[in-house]
Amino acid sequence: MLQRALRLRPGPYLSGRGLGTYRGGSTLDWDGKVSEIKKKIQSIFPGGAWSPLYDTSHLPPERSDVVIVGGGVLGLSVAYWLKRLEKQRGAIRVLVVERDHTYARASTVLSVGGIRQQFSLPENVQLSLFSAEFLRNINEYLAVVDDPPLDLQFNPSGYLLLASEEGAAIMESNVKMQRQEGAKVCLMSPEQLQKKFPWINTEGVALASYGLENEGWFDPWCLLQGLRRKLQSMGVLFCQGEVTRFISSSSHMETGSGEQVTLKRIHEVHVKMDRSQEFQPVECAIVVNAAGAWSGQIAELAGVGNGPPGTMQGTRLPVEPRKRYVYLWHCPQGPGLEAPLVADPSGAYFRREGLGNNYLGGCSPTEEEEPDPGNLEVDYDFFQEKVWPRLAQRVPAFETLKVRSAWAGYYDYNTFDQNGVVGPHPLVVNMYFATGFSGHGLQQAPAVGRAVAEMVLEGHFQTINLSPFLFSRFYFGEKAQEHCIL
Repeated sequence: MLQRALRLRPGPYLSGRGLGTYRGGSTLDWDGKVSEIKKKIQSIFPGGAWSPLYDTSHLPPERSDVVIVGGGVLGLSVAYWLKRLEKQRGAIRVLVVERDHTYARASTVLSVGGIRQQFSLPENVQLSLFSAEFLRNINEYLAVVDDPPLDLQFNPSGYLLLASEEGAAIMESNVKMQRQEGAKVCLMSPEQLQKKFPWINTEGVALASYGLENEGWFDPWCLLQGLRRKLQSMGVLFCQGEVTRFISSSSHMETGSGEQVTLKRIHEVHVKMDRSQEFQPVECAIVVNAAGAWSGQIAELAGVGNGPPGTMQGTRLPVEPRKRYVYLWHCPQGPGLEAPLVADPSGAYFRREGLGNNYLGGCSPTEEEEPDPGNLEVDYDFFQEKVWPRLAQRVPAFETLKVRSAWAGYYDYNTFDQNGVVGPHPLVVNMYFATGFSGHGLQQAPAVGRAVAEMVLEGHFQTINLSPFLFSRFYFGEKAQEHCIL
């Protein structure tokens, strides 16, 4: 009974019919009252423009229908689809809270910008297929009147995944599923591989899968800025600050088996201002946790995981920051312009960067090698000892490469099954998740944002069924394991 109760989802929390999400009236009512107050004060001082005694322009609003924690591409995508799908223009007030508007440490801009459909789960294939369509038609979605069109600099060179004898059968099964979902992927034998890409050493390769359409890489910064520009034109509010507290109320429910369950609803978000001890309380109806690598901490603030072990209340969000290095190297004799993004069975990967024989790449560490996520310092020894030997073994020309630079970024790493968490929390009933994608969040953001908006506005997924990605799977132990993680 508990399992059934926790999987039943309530109807939509927001609709297009003039929102009344606040105690004391709707957003539109509140705006009207503020306007009236301003006019009365102006009438006392004829000829004087409205000028508040205290400048509050840096503060978030006192009320917002939806507060999105995290202004990376996932959070921005949720905001975009909430506004695009609202039934009436201006019906939903959305606030995006981001700690760092320079995005200097943001996972979005520190990624290699890849997009692929070569995943092991059909849901991930569907997400990336829609996102590819979104990126291909970016100016139909994100055009702003009188602003120049966006150029994502999409490079459709595809992904080339290599499999050893041990992984060949799994790759073959994955490709069959990918094709059934509509992805254009082909299998290649070592001989075919050698013929098409003569710079590859096929030793140890039993099979390869190659994306023929909708795969490659693009400029993440351009997508981020395009979304921000569009959201500003749609009336979305932005605030630089850090969410430090949630104010919530609780109610109790007894399941058919007699088990007590505590339901919580967040009413207020405290946003601490940048470089200040000052904070602003924001009343809200919905909170979206899109805080990426730090979403586990945001969930804890809301009481997620604060309960007896083995209970839903005691089930934490298993998302944590994992540091990943990206190295840039130069190799005059390296693969040419036709080179796809190559993922080796050893875990190493690389792609071309620009036209000057430069390449980006790296390798995910083993659990024992995981670096300290407390900083973004780069370990160049890791490249020398772990990455370079694997690259040179697969592409002999890389024997003579020279590293030019490097950086580190964060994965919002889901330790449970390396897959996204999408949709509402079963007990904190108005907190929704868009996190935990473990390195493929950027490429799937357009589709994930749409899915979260559908759940908020309609109460269920409409276009892609992401039920396997709900939070409740952590309690029930039902993994949605994604095996194709780079």
